[in-house]
Amino acid sequence: MRASDFEWSDLRFFLAVARAGRLTVAAARLKVEHSTVSRRIAALEVALGAKLFDRHPHGYGLTAAGERLMAAAEGMESLALAAQGEIGGADLGVAGTVRIGAPDGFGSYFLAPRIGALADLHPELDIQLLAMPRLFSLSKREADIAISLSRPKEGRLVARKLTDYRLGLYAARAYLEAHGGIDSRSALARHAFIGYVDDLIYAPELDYVPLVAKDIRVRLKSSSLIAQMTATRAGAGVCVLPCFMADLFAGEGPDALVPILPGEVGLTRTFWLLTHADTRDLARIRVAADFIAGVVQKGKGVLMPG
Repeated sequence: MRASDFEWSDLRFFLAVARAGRLTVAAARLKVEHSTVSRRIAALEVALGAKLFDRHPHGYGLTAAGERLMAAAEGMESLALAAQGEIGGADLGVAGTVRIGAPDGFGSYFLAPRIGALADLHPELDIQLLAMPRLFSLSKREADIAISLSRPKEGRLVARKLTDYRLGLYAARAYLEAHGGIDSRSALARHAFIGYVDDLIYAPELDYVPLVAKDIRVRLKSSSLIAQMTATRAGAGVCVLPCFMADLFAGEGPDALVPILPGEVGLTRTFWLLTHADTRDLARIRVAADFIAGVVQKGKGVLMPG
C-alpha cells in the first residue's frame, strides 16, 4: 500500500458506521447519502487491504481488523478534537451543532421551555434536544451532552452534578373523588398504580415503586414518564412523579394533580450532566453545558420544592 492510497478523511466515515452499526444511520449523522458512506468504506478497505466490517441483515459489525482500526481511529479523532478545542474556535463565535440527550420528563418539561434562550444567545448554534426515556452513549457520539440519573463509573466521561430533584405520589382530583382519599401507605394497595414497564426501566434509580409501599400492584405500565403522567391526569390511578412536572398541573380541575401523603412519601434523585473528555472543551459543547448548569441552578426551587 502506498501512503497516497490512504485517505485520512475516510476514517470519519469508518467511525460513524462502527458506532451506528447501520449505514443509513451513519449517513444521517454525517449528513451525506448512504451511497457516499458505502463508497468511502469500500475505498478504505481497499487502501488498507483488509475487511473492516461484516455485513449482516441487521447491520454492520466490526471484524478483528476493524476492531484494531477502531482504537487508532478514535485516537486520531481525539487529537483532531483537541486541536479544534484549543485553536479552532479562538477567533470564532459559537457555531455548529450540539446534541443534548435527556430523560423525557426533564427534557420536555424543564429544559425545552428554557433552551430557546441558548439559541437566542448564539444564532449560529444548532441545538438538537433528544428528550427520550433511554441512556445515551457519548462514546458512540449519540449525543454531545447527556443528562443522566447516575454518575458514570467508567469510560472517558466527565460528570458534573446538576441538582437533586424531588418526586412524590400524585393522583388526579377526579380519581380521588371517585375512589376516596388515601391517608396511609397501606391504603395504596387498594388503588390502581401507574409505573414503568419492568424490563424497560433504563436506570435503576427509576425502580422506586418497591420503596413507596409493600403490596402495590402496578396495573398500568409505560416506558415513558410523560405517558404515565398523562394517564394519571386522566384518572387512571396513582403515580410517582417528579414534583417539577406534577406542580405544573396543580389546581382545582378534575385532571389537576393532587399530592398524596406528601409528608410521608417522598423520594430524591439526582441529575448529572455528562460530556466526553475528547469533546468537552469544544466551544459549542462547553457553552451549552454551562447554559444547562445555569438554568438548573436558577430552577432549583422548582426541582427541589419546599
